[in-house]
Amino acid sequence: MLPTPDTSHVPYERVYEPAEDSFLLLDTLSSSSETQFLHDTFSSPKPTIPFVVELGTGSGVVLAFITAHAKTLFGTSQILTAGVDMNAFACRATITTVAKAQADAAAESNSNSSETTHGLYLGSVMGDLAAPLRSHSVDVLVFNPPYVPTSEMPSRPETFREDFSPKTTFDDDSYLLALSYAGGADGMETTDRLIDGLPEILSPRGCAYVLLCAQNKPELVKERIRAWGGGWRAETVGSSGKTAGWEKLQIVRIWRDTAP
Repeated sequence: MLPTPDTSHVPYERVYEPAEDSFLLLDTLSSSSETQFLHDTFSSPKPTIPFVVELGTGSGVVLAFITAHAKTLFGTSQILTAGVDMNAFACRATITTVAKAQADAAAESNSNSSETTHGLYLGSVMGDLAAPLRSHSVDVLVFNPPYVPTSEMPSRPETFREDFSPKTTFDDDSYLLALSYAGGADGMETTDRLIDGLPEILSPRGCAYVLLCAQNKPELVKERIRAWGGGWRAETVGSSGKTAGWEKLQIVRIWRDTAP
């Protein structure tokens, strides 16, 4: 079992705290089926360096896990990772979380071998979903969206300031946390925007791991993606279990099948 990154430094009053959804992503990405998929996708026919991006990093626990355990997940430590979040505190927290996880991974690899096992973290930027990224540049996208159905959505920031103040009010903190969980109608308003943009965001070999809950109507989401044609596929690859016959949480992998 791969160790979970340390997030004890994260200000949880204004940054989403790792929870069941976060840990389901870690378990799914490190499962034998998904590591095999990632190995196969990025090691043949020509090995290339994958660019891995998490949108809405929060504490950074998922991105740090991917970066620290690159060798295990991808079969190579030569991966590039980056994060995007609308919350400046989340971006700052992610930087520290990844740095700690990389240091722990380096210490572990040095004690066992001279081979580097962690990837290269490029940094985190403030932005709305994939807006800061170049088109068709992302090889692996990970998204734990604001998926809770709510009567209204918090307004998205119109601009992202370069200056950073550690001081916030209670209302500020409540707003920042709302950005991380409030999903609007069916909990899908933000996720729908991301899914609609995937053909422009992902590289030709790219895939996305998106977390959905039962209220998001995941079967309809998967059907919608498959209806794009062109080899697009969407399958559930991780689940937190069932309650009354419904999957509580699930991870859907979205990709294009380019096999002849």
